[in-house]
Amino acid sequence: MTEATVSYTKKDFMSDQIIRWCPGCGDYSILSQVQTVFAQLGIPREQFAVISGIGCSSRFPYYLSTYGFHTIHGRAPAVASGLKATRPDLSVWMITGDGDGLSIGGNHLAHLLRRNLDLNVLLFNNRIYGLTKGQYSPTSEEGKRTASTPMGSIDHPFNPLLFALGSGATCVVRSVDVFAAHLRDMLLEANAHKGTSFVEIYQNCNIFNDGAFDHLTAREVRDDRILYVEAGKPLVWGATKRWGLVQAGFSLRIVEIDDDHPESACVVHDPSDLGLAQALARLDAARGEPTPVGVIYRTQKSTYEEDFQNQITAARERLGAADLTRLLHSGDTWVL
Repeated sequence: MTEATVSYTKKDFMSDQIIRWCPGCGDYSILSQVQTVFAQLGIPREQFAVISGIGCSSRFPYYLSTYGFHTIHGRAPAVASGLKATRPDLSVWMITGDGDGLSIGGNHLAHLLRRNLDLNVLLFNNRIYGLTKGQYSPTSEEGKRTASTPMGSIDHPFNPLLFALGSGATCVVRSVDVFAAHLRDMLLEANAHKGTSFVEIYQNCNIFNDGAFDHLTAREVRDDRILYVEAGKPLVWGATKRWGLVQAGFSLRIVEIDDDHPESACVVHDPSDLGLAQALARLDAARGEPTPVGVIYRTQKSTYEEDFQNQITAARERLGAADLTRLLHSGDTWVL
């Protein structure tokens, strides 16, 4: 049997390590979908590299039967960047959380996104620091009472989608831990994109921030509060009533679908439209607006590792093969 005909199952990507997350944690669902997607990609296990920082989500490399690296707080983007630049043949997946990725690691993540390496960033957003026992995080809502904000947070929360778009990410996606089929599809979309894919995943921490997204994801309300965006389809949602988004200057306005506002008048989703992506990212459930999930934005440009390898090739053509001895004896040298 040749390598091209080898098929894999989810079990092939399950490690022998005991999973040490709290029972009921949303990370279990995400892990299951990642293992399923890895099997579907048909890539040998040794061609995957999973890089993480610090946090509950960052235990991911232990639970996947692939190569991996559990790095230090906020520095996963630097390690993932170096690995992909020097080993562009690998499928590199970076795992981070809202604290690890947007607080101490925010500057590193911004530069990874603007460089456009061909790798996938999965940011688990539970709006809390779970590993260190429930302090508020960069995405915690205003007024959030935690161990470190007993009177309520006065910080304005980070918007991960706007952060990614502002940093120049070429593929920006959102999904939810409990939307198993949708999450699986979004991971496949991210993998198919050539460039940096940023996937924000709403994830429940049932110990320190339980139910953070119930107002969006509970079965009885999700159809009226979640907007599934799909390329070429109008931005409409709703179970009992049908709602849509129409253009209002540089913003989006909610209308009820009726004779005066037919579905055909609603904005059609175009993932290549940066302005539309920014408007979708600004939608706020606290204002009664829908929460978009799906591929929010996608565009194409050359990847960092392609440009990097092109420079190496050009340098070799101009200067010849590398010679360490010649390098050490070049320039200002002397003998004692």
